[in-house]
Amino acid sequence: MSTSSISRRVAQKEMRLFFGSPVAWLFLAVFAAVTLFIFFWVESWFARNIADVRPLFEWMPLLLIPLSAALTMRMWSEERRTGTLEHVLIQPAGIWRFVLGKFWACFSLLLLALLATLPLPVTASLMADLDWGPVAAGYLATALLGAAYLSIGLFVSSRTDNPIVSLIGTVAVCGLLYLLGSSTLTGFFDDRSGELLRLLGTGSRFESISRGVLDLRDLAWYLGLVAGFLALNVYSLERERWARDVRTARQRRWRVGIVLLLANLVLANVWLQRLPGLRLDVTEGRLYSISAPTRNLLAQLEEPLLIRGYFSARTHPLLAPLVPQLRDLIEEYAIAGGERVRVEFIDPAEHPELEQEANERYQMNATPLQVADRYQSALVNAWFHVLVSYGDEFATLGFSDLIDVRTAGNTEAEVRLRNPEFDLTRAIRDVLFSYQLGGNLFPSLRQPVELVAYASDDALLPDLLRNYKSAILPQLEQKVAQSGGLFSYRFVEPEANGGEVARKLGEDWGFRPMISALGEEQEFWFYLTLEDDHQVVQLPTEEFDPADFATMLDAGLKRFASGFTRTVALAVPELNEQMARYHLGAPTFSNLEQAITRDYSIRLEQLEDGRVDPAADILAVVAPRELDSAALFAIDQFLMRGGTVILATSPFSVELTAGQMRLLDYPSGLDDWLAGHGISIGKSLVLDPQSATFPAPILRKVGDYEFRDVQMIDYPYFIDLRPPGLNPEHPVTANLPQLTMGWASPISVDPPHGLRLTSLLQSSATAWTSTERDILPRQEDGATPVFTPATERQQFRLGVALEGRFSSWFAERKPPPLANDATAEVRTVLERSPESARLIVLASNDFMDDQMLNAVVAAAGTQYLGPLELLLNTLEWSLQDESLLQIRSRAHFNRTLPPMSREAQQFVEYLNYGLAVAWLLLLAAVHWLRTLLRKRHYRRSLGL
Repeated sequence: MSTSSISRRVAQKEMRLFFGSPVAWLFLAVFAAVTLFIFFWVESWFARNIADVRPLFEWMPLLLIPLSAALTMRMWSEERRTGTLEHVLIQPAGIWRFVLGKFWACFSLLLLALLATLPLPVTASLMADLDWGPVAAGYLATALLGAAYLSIGLFVSSRTDNPIVSLIGTVAVCGLLYLLGSSTLTGFFDDRSGELLRLLGTGSRFESISRGVLDLRDLAWYLGLVAGFLALNVYSLERERWARDVRTARQRRWRVGIVLLLANLVLANVWLQRLPGLRLDVTEGRLYSISAPTRNLLAQLEEPLLIRGYFSARTHPLLAPLVPQLRDLIEEYAIAGGERVRVEFIDPAEHPELEQEANERYQMNATPLQVADRYQSALVNAWFHVLVSYGDEFATLGFSDLIDVRTAGNTEAEVRLRNPEFDLTRAIRDVLFSYQLGGNLFPSLRQPVELVAYASDDALLPDLLRNYKSAILPQLEQKVAQSGGLFSYRFVEPEANGGEVARKLGEDWGFRPMISALGEEQEFWFYLTLEDDHQVVQLPTEEFDPADFATMLDAGLKRFASGFTRTVALAVPELNEQMARYHLGAPTFSNLEQAITRDYSIRLEQLEDGRVDPAADILAVVAPRELDSAALFAIDQFLMRGGTVILATSPFSVELTAGQMRLLDYPSGLDDWLAGHGISIGKSLVLDPQSATFPAPILRKVGDYEFRDVQMIDYPYFIDLRPPGLNPEHPVTANLPQLTMGWASPISVDPPHGLRLTSLLQSSATAWTSTERDILPRQEDGATPVFTPATERQQFRLGVALEGRFSSWFAERKPPPLANDATAEVRTVLERSPESARLIVLASNDFMDDQMLNAVVAAAGTQYLGPLELLLNTLEWSLQDESLLQIRSRAHFNRTLPPMSREAQQFVEYLNYGLAVAWLLLLAAVHWLRTLLRKRHYRRSLGL
C-alpha cells in the first residue's frame, strides 16, 4: 500500500471518529461563536469603521490554541489508553505515515472550522472596498499557525494516555510560544532582547503575515515548527518499538538523525533571518514595499547616503513592534540602493557621542512616553527617529512624522506607521536635490528656459522702468553665465513690425499697453515672462524694485524645476484667540497648517495688499469672508500668471458651542468673480442619505418639557463621499477611499470656451438641498431623530476643477489701488492666463476646519485626515510632483465602512451568525449522508 494511501485512510478514519463525537461539534460551534462575538462585540467592528478583517486575525493566535488542543488531544492518547497503539507500532509501514495521516485529519478539520469565518470578509467586501491581499495572507498565516499548533498537540498527545492531560499540555506549550513574542513579556526586556523574543513568538510572526507581507523568514519559522514537532512525534512513537535495555546502531541513527534535523531547522531559520529582502507584499498597491519612484530616486545617488535609525532599547510596548517593521523597510532601501546606501541602527543610550551629535547638530531629542504596568507608572525618554544624510545635507524624521495613533470603539489604541516610504523618500529627495544644487537651481531644470521681456524702446519707457531695465540687465547676464546653457533672455519690442507682436500679445495673453499716469496719452509695454516648450509663467510686474528681481526670477524658475520644496500661500481667516478658545468666530485651521508645513514651505497671506508672495507656487484660500477688491485682484492675477488657486468656500458656516449649533451667513465676496469663470455656488446646503455620523446636540421633547442632549446620529449634512462620488479617474481623488464633507453647497458650472471642467466631488443621486436655518433634527418622545427629505432628489457637484486659459475678471474693470504703493501709476492687469492655470473650488467653509475634524474623530473614534489628504493631493497634482503623489497614493488609508443604521448593522451581524450555523449544519448533513451510504454499502457487502 502506498504512503499516500495509508495516510489518506488514517486521515479519513480520524475525521469519521471526530464527527461522530458530539464534543467535537461543540468545539466547532464554540470556536465559530467566540470568533464572531469577538469580531463584532469585543473589537466593535462597526464602531471601528474600517473595512478590513484585521480584528478576526488579531485574535487567531489565541483562539487557535484551544481549538488545536481539542482537535489533537485524543489522537494518540486515546490510542495509548485503549491499547490500539501497539497495533500501529507493529505495522510494517513506517510510523511517520500514521503521524502524517493524523496531522492531515486535524489540519482538514481546522480548515473546515476556518471556513465558518469566511462570510466575514465576504460581507465586508460587499459593503466596502476590501483589500483581499491581507485577507488571503491572514488565512494563510492562520493555516500555518494552526498547523504548528496541531503538530505540537500531536507530539504532546503521543506522550500521555490521558486526553485531558494532552489538552492541558498542548495549551501550555502553545501558550508559552505565544507569550514569548507578546508585549506582556517583551516589555520586561530591552529592545534587542525583546526583538529576539518576538522572533521566537508565534503571535508576533503572525502579525507580519496577516498585514499582507509574506516573509520567507516567517513562513520558514512556521514550517520549521511543523516539521520539528512532527519529527519529534515520529521519534517518540518510534522509541516505543525499541527494547528497553538494548542499544543498537538503528537507535543511534535515529537519535543522530533527529538531532541533525532539529539543528538544521534552527540553523536554516538563523541564516534566513539575515536575508530581509525575501518577502512578497500582497497588499493592493504593495503598501509595504518601496515603489518604482523611490528606486528611481535612489538610482540618482552619486555619493553615499546614510540612513540611521535611532531606536531606544526600552520604549513603549505599543511602539516596540513598529521598530522591526521600520528597520525592514530601511533595509529595503539599502538593498535597492546597493553600495550607495548605508544603513545604521543605534541605541543612543549605548552611544552617548552619537546622542550628543543628534541633539546638537541634528536637533533631535528623545520623546517622553508614559509606560505603565500593573505595579507602577513610569516616564521613558524613548528614541524613535530616523536621520537621512547626504553630503553636508541632512533631514530628520521624528515620532510625530512616522507614527499614526488611532482609537476606535472600546478597544486599545492602535499605533502604527503612518506612511514610512513617503516620509523617507521625501527626506531623501530633499537632501539629494539640496546637495546637488548647492543653491544653484539650474541643474534641476527639465529643459532650457528663456526669459522674454516684452518692453518698449527706452525712449517710450518712463524713468522708473528705464532705470529698472538697466539694473536687471547685469543680473540677467550673471544668471546666463551660471546656467550652463539652460537659461537665456531676450527683449522684444511689441511695437516693432507694425505692432504685430503687440496684437499677438493682446490676443494670446490679454496684455495691454500701459500708461505712466492717468491723463497721459503716451503708451508703453513692459511685461516679463519665462517660457519653455511646455509652459509660460508670467512674472509679477506690480513692483519694479531691482533689489527684488533676483528673488522674483528664482521663484519663477522654480516653477520649471524639480526637487525644490514648494511654497504654498495659504489664506485663512484671521484667528481671534480669545473667541477661538470658546469656539466662536471664524473657523480655525491649525491642523491644515500643520499638514501643509510637513511637506511644503508655507506663507500665510491676508490678501488685503492686493498681492500674493512672489515665491508662492500655489495659492489656497480657505473660508474667505467678505474679500475686498484688492484681495480679489490678488487671487485673479495669481491665476493669470499661470498659478493654481484652490478655493474652499460656501455661503454658510457652522458654529458649534455650548451644546448648540448655529448656521451663520458667511459671505465670501467671491460670487461675482466666480461667476466670471462660469461658477455659481448655491445659497443652500446639500443633504445626502449617504452620510456619516455626527455628535449633534438634539432638542428632545418629552411631554411639555424640552431637553438638549448630544447624540450620535446619521447626519445628512455630513456627506459621505466614496467612488464614484470621488472621481476615480482624477489624481486628486483616485486614491481616497472616503471623504466626509460637512455643510457643503451645490456648485453649478457653465465654463467659458477654452476651459476644461472636471468634477472632483459629487453627492449621491438621492441627495437634496435645503435652505432651512435649523440644521438639527427634533426628537419627539424618544423617537429616532430624522430629517425630512425633499421630494426632488438629484446628484450635486461639491468640488470642481477648471483648467485652461482664463480671462481676467479685471480685464474690463479698473484695478484697485495698492496701499502705500508709490508705483501705482504703472500698475498693470494681466488679462489672459497661460494654459497651466488651474482653479479648484470646494464648496464648503468648514470641512477642513479643526472643529469639523474633531467632530468626525469623536464620531468615528479614529484620527480623520480625509480633507487634509484631499488638499495635499491637490497640491501635489497642481505642482506636478508626480513621484510623491504616486507614493502618497500607496499610503495606509483606512477603507471605511459605508454609513449604516443600527438595524442594518444588526442584520449584518445576525447574517454572519446564521451563515456560520448553516455551515455547521451543512457539515452535519454531509457527515450523516456519508454515514448512511457507508452503512448501506456495509449491509450490501453482507448480503443483508
